[in-house]
Amino acid sequence: MSYNLLKGKRGIIFGALNDQSIAWKVAERAVEEGAQIVLTNTAVACRMGTIDELAKKTNAVIIPADATSVEDLENLFVEAQKALGGKIDFVLHSCAMSMNMRKKRTYDDLDYSFLDKTLDISAISFHKMIQVAKKLDAIAEYGSILALTYVASHRTFFGYNDMADAKALLESIARSFGYIYGREKGVRVNTISQSPTMTTAGGGIKGFDGMLDYADRMSPLGNASADECADYCVVMFSDLTRKVTMQTLFHDGGFSNMGMSLRGMTQYNKSFVPENTDAETGKIIYG
Repeated sequence: MSYNLLKGKRGIIFGALNDQSIAWKVAERAVEEGAQIVLTNTAVACRMGTIDELAKKTNAVIIPADATSVEDLENLFVEAQKALGGKIDFVLHSCAMSMNMRKKRTYDDLDYSFLDKTLDISAISFHKMIQVAKKLDAIAEYGSILALTYVASHRTFFGYNDMADAKALLESIARSFGYIYGREKGVRVNTISQSPTMTTAGGGIKGFDGMLDYADRMSPLGNASADECADYCVVMFSDLTRKVTMQTLFHDGGFSNMGMSLRGMTQYNKSFVPENTDAETGKIIYG
């Protein structure tokens, strides 16, 4: 159902790769709500993914850009305004990657050149994006800038590795730029802390299936889906949230405020099997 929340608005969506991407879902919902959009990702991702399919579906323009390149970002914001016919009303940053995780480097054995790339792609690119947009005066007054984050920025999660550091930095950038941009132009900057979601990036996290199940058992409302995240993003892009800024907004079914749920405790208790009992059959092993 469409509520025309974004009628007449112009947006840029970073990071759509395929139909598993949250950015993909956000692009679809934004257009359903009346927005015109530009899609962007690295040139390699545009070639390897199926972004052309999304562009046709949403009548969007694709402008390739490396989010870590200031030059690419400058070109993106200039060309996006030309393509859309005016200043940008909303932006979604959905860029994250860790070579340490891909190479299975543990947190106490990081490759620091990989860490530099993790921080640049997953967090510093957000700063570059906003700084470029502000210097070009590319964002309309009372515009909305969002980035996707995860609760591992606040708490330690096994296997999330250096991405936790990147997400903490991402949220700090949102607060710092939220103050400056809000004071000067009324532009709001927020992050949405989403439930673990089965995306191409998420699937690369060690033990992700267990993380997904654990969060779902712990959350009173269950995990938030990618489609539900898209709904939330649309609300944050709309004029209904013009006084919300500098926030980390938890969209996780209540997980971030839970200690232990009944479902979680039940599963935990099931994990205890006497040493002389077969885990599969439950029968006693005599020797």
